[in-house]
Parts: sequence; structure tokens; C-alpha cells
Amino acid sequence: MFKTAPADRRRRRPASWSLSVGLAWSLGLLAQYAAAQSQPGPQADPQTLRSLKQLSIDELANLEVTSVSRRPEMLSRAASAIQVITQEDIRRSGATRLPEALRLASNLEIDQIDSSQWSISARGFNSSLGNKLLVLIDGRTVYSPLFGGVFWDAQDVLLEDVDRIEVISGPGAALWGANAVNGVININTKNAKDTQGLFLEGGGGPELRGLGGARYGLALTPNLQVRIYGKYSNRDGAVLADGHDAANKWQMSQGGFRVDWAPSITNLFTLQGDAYEDRLRERGTTPPRSAGANVIGRWSHVISRDADFKVQFYFDRTHRDMPGSYDDVLDTYDVDFQHHHGSRSGRHDLVWGATYRGFSDDFGPGSSLVLVPRRVVKQRGGAFVQDEVALVKDRVNLTLGTKVEHADYTGIEVQPSVRLSWLPNSSQTIWTAVSRAVRTPTRLDRDWIAPPLTGGGPNFTSETLVAYELGYRVQPREHLSLSIASYYNDYDRIRSIELGNPPAPAPLVFGNGQQGESYGAELTADYQSASWWKVRSGYTELRVHIRPVPGSVDRSFGQTETASSNRRFSFRPSFDLPRQIEVEPALRYVSRITNPRLLVPGYAELDLNLSWHPGKRITLSFIGQSLLHDRHVEYGDASARQAIERSVDGKVTYRW
Repeated sequence: MFKTAPADRRRRRPASWSLSVGLAWSLGLLAQYAAAQSQPGPQADPQTLRSLKQLSIDELANLEVTSVSRRPEMLSRAASAIQVITQEDIRRSGATRLPEALRLASNLEIDQIDSSQWSISARGFNSSLGNKLLVLIDGRTVYSPLFGGVFWDAQDVLLEDVDRIEVISGPGAALWGANAVNGVININTKNAKDTQGLFLEGGGGPELRGLGGARYGLALTPNLQVRIYGKYSNRDGAVLADGHDAANKWQMSQGGFRVDWAPSITNLFTLQGDAYEDRLRERGTTPPRSAGANVIGRWSHVISRDADFKVQFYFDRTHRDMPGSYDDVLDTYDVDFQHHHGSRSGRHDLVWGATYRGFSDDFGPGSSLVLVPRRVVKQRGGAFVQDEVALVKDRVNLTLGTKVEHADYTGIEVQPSVRLSWLPNSSQTIWTAVSRAVRTPTRLDRDWIAPPLTGGGPNFTSETLVAYELGYRVQPREHLSLSIASYYNDYDRIRSIELGNPPAPAPLVFGNGQQGESYGAELTADYQSASWWKVRSGYTELRVHIRPVPGSVDRSFGQTETASSNRRFSFRPSFDLPRQIEVEPALRYVSRITNPRLLVPGYAELDLNLSWHPGKRITLSFIGQSLLHDRHVEYGDASARQAIERSVDGKVTYRW
């Protein structure tokens, strides 16, 4: 949605100095490790040592996740293709913004478009606004009802305050509702009691021109904790494929707070909020700008050892001003109730609840993009229920669930799911699932008017998916964990471009004239033979085939809806070296995008984070990204493609 224009050719940077320095330092440290291991260096206190400790394979398998069943369960037993990004993973990676942290999940497709925009999806249908992936931040959905998908330039958190990120590839609509078609990203930040004290960070470099963050947490009473934070980043722009400056330098400011009050052991009240502004700094133009604020209130209550409930409300305002394109103000308000009850016999584990969401959208006049009516108020509500039945206790579980919603454009939508898991022993889980999910129409699909050529389709209805999944998770040895998830997705009523008044060639409108399937597999492996090093790797194989239904005039074969690579590979070793030094290189390979509209070549890239903890409160980091090339293209239309440059930045953090 951001426009760019060529400018003068920028200063060329040396092609290999950062790669040489980083790799030489890494190899030198590793070569000295055997000798240095026997010679103690400066010792940190026990708290610092605990903070630097990597999760073992067993600890990773025993992590609790909530996104699959809306209740805590062990990661190793979850009947879903789920990966967890922990706070330790984020810190060791050197990520400085949310999309970079999400790259730690190998079951996601993540491509950087320019300085601020990203293309993020799962299991295909990737685009700058991938409309089949649901994203939540502390229970607040950031999926846009205006265009569909997520505006990633406007989504960020103070990464130091993230507790974990749960990433599901595959449908999650039976619990999370519409638009959780190909996956769910659930970002959870820490309780205020876990972020006490002062945290400061700052950094910069040729690409990351400036980075700053601060957070302070304190206890007002033994049961009442609060934190406040602020962060700022200023990034250099990308370049065009020919090396010219794309003139899209980007900056973002964000701040917020969180209050957690636990008046008793059975009650927890949370109030939190954020406000942000981000803008491009294009020369000679009024820069695109987005700003927003949100507030979330939550009450969690434990009824008994086997029962609890949660009530959450949030309000979210987003203002996006794209000069020459559109100016939109969107207000969203949401109420969510959830009740969980597990039977004492252990035979049933029931979760049910109800949701209500409304939004008010004011699409400003004078935009080249016109929506009619300009102002709308939409509402949707629904209820969900899921029961996990122990067919054979601690061995075979059957999970039945569905969400029934009344969507604003299409009426009643039913999204059921059936999951079956078998645990042959404590180290193996075999699971399978059949699920239905829908992608509901957005305002663009229905209300866009662009005569005489293209416009929204007044009869555009929900896209549908029926997904079949089969997975296997095993820990064959104490230090090795493997997982594979395979799937076959059957799509119907995919968005197409049709004749609005046949046989006249105009207008063209959105219709549901395509169908197709995707299939593939996702493999992950974790290996740790010693406490000081660990390796995590991932591989995905994907095929997507889309075709017109009889009667459709759309012959794009899905080119406007999906542009994904067939395979991706990641390899991320992590080392703890003497004298409180950490090294984490990350190699990734992405095959070419064959969509004729893009035709992006495949590439391999290397990121590297080197961290030194000279004391228990200070960390110095050397962060290198895209070190193998001066610049490379990851995503974008061939007519306006931008390249991502090599980045070498430094960062310092202080904790007290």
C-alpha cells in the first residue's frame, strides 16, 4: 500500500567486510572453546546464569501451549502442527522487531518486501496482505476487516516483554473463528510481576539507523504490579533492484502499559494498552502514516482445580493515511467469554464460550480508492465449544469442536473440527485432524467501487477450506526431537475477477470463481548433545494448484491470490561459550517464487548474532542480517520490486 519513487543512487557499502569479521570471530571463538572450557572466566550470579540457559529438549517438549485447545496442554501432546518461540529464542536471535522474531518458526512463510512491509503466511497464499492467517496479540486480533490480512508495519511489541509466541500452521477456526484458515499466530506478553525493574536498550548501524527502548516495572502492593514501556526505531529504506534508493526510510514509535492485580489466588485482573505511530519518510511527498491505540481488560477466575473462566474486552483504533490512495479510521470493540471445565475422572475436558465483535469504519473522502458506503458499522457474534474425550486414558484422545458465527456479510458460518491423537508411549504422539474454516469477505471484497473497470462484488461470499492433517512427534533419544506434519487442503470459492454485467467486458467485479488444493509437509528437528550448544532446523515442502470453476472468466490460475515458494529450509545452531559469550548463526534457503507476476529467484542467506555479557546487567550484541549478499529480493511485483540490503548493527541492553 506504500508508494515508492526512485531517487539518487545511494552510497555503495563494502561487499564482504561484515561477513568476514562476523564469521572470523565466530570460528575463532569456537576453535578456542575446548581449551577455554577448563579455565573459568568471570562468573555471573546464578540469576544471570539461569537467564542464559537454553531450554533442553525435555523442557521444550514439556512447554505448555494454549492456542490449540484454549487451555494449557503440553506441547509434545498437542494434536496440531504447532511451534513455540520462547523469550530465550528471541533474545538469542538478535531480532529487533516482531517479523524478525517470527522467522524463528519454520512453519511460516516470511518474506521482507521493503523497509517496513512483510509478506507472512502459512501453507501458501502468501502476499503483502495474506488473508488466511489470524494473528492475535494478548488476545486482541490484528486481522484487518478492511483489506484482510495484517498490516505488519503497524504491529510490534517490546520484544523483551514477550513470554512466548505460539504458531499454528493449519486451521484454528473451530476455536478462533473466521479467517484462521491456514494458521494462527498467538503472541503472549509477560505478566507485569515478571517484568519488574528497569530495562534499557539502544543500538544502530548503517541500516538500523536508531533503536531505543525502555521499560520500568514496579510493585505498588504485593498483589499489584505495573509496567510501562516505550520504544523507537528508525530504519534506512530498501533499494530498488538496480541499486537506486527506494526513498522509503521508516520510523516507528510505540509505548504502553500493563497492570496485573491478583487480589486472591483465584482471581487475576489485567488492564493493558498500547499506542503507536509509524511513517515513511519519503522525499518530496506527504509521507504515508499510520497510528493507533488499544486497551484490553481481562478477568481470569479459577473456580476449582478443574474449572476456570475468563472474560476479556478490548477496544482498538487504527488510522491509516496513505496520501493519494486512502485515509481510513477503524474502531474495533470485542468481548470474549471462555469457560473451561475438566471432569474429575479425566474422561472429558470441555472448553466453551461466546464472542462478540463490532467495528466502525470511516473511509475518508478524496481517496483514489473508493468504498461505498463510506461509513459502515458492522457486527458479528458467535459461540464455540470443544470437548476432548479420553477414549483410552493417557493414550487415545478424541477432540470434537466447532465455532458457529454470524458474519457481517454472509450470515451463519459453521467451522467444525475433529482431532484424534494416539500416544503409543511417553515419547511419541501421532495425530490426525479434519477441519473446516472460512475466510469471510472484507470491505474491499464487497464495497470497493472503481468504475468502469473493477469493483467489489455484491455477491462475494466466504472462501472455504476443508483441511486433512496427519502428524507425528517423537523424541527417539534424550537429546533429539523430531516432528513432521503433512496436510492436504481443499479450497473452494476462492476470490476471482469476473464480469459484472456479462457479456459486457466491463465492469469487472470480485467473485468466487476459483477452486484448488494445496499439499505439503513440515519437518522440524531439535538436537542438543551438550548443555552449551543446540541445533534447530526446519524444512517445508509446499504445492498449490488453483483453477477456475466452470463458468468463470478468470484465467489467472491464482496468480493474484498466492505467490509462495515450493520449499524452505532453515538451520540455526546456538552456542554458549566461555566468558558469557553467545553465538547464534541462522542459515535459511528459500526456493524461487514461480508466480509469473513476481518471478522472484531463490536465495540463501545468513544471519548472525554475537552477544557478550560482561556483567550480570549488560549485554553487547553484534547483529548481522543477510550477510551473504550486498542485496537480494525476497518478494514484490516485478514492476516495483525492492531489494533487502546486508545489515550490520550493534545493540546494547541493560537490565536492573
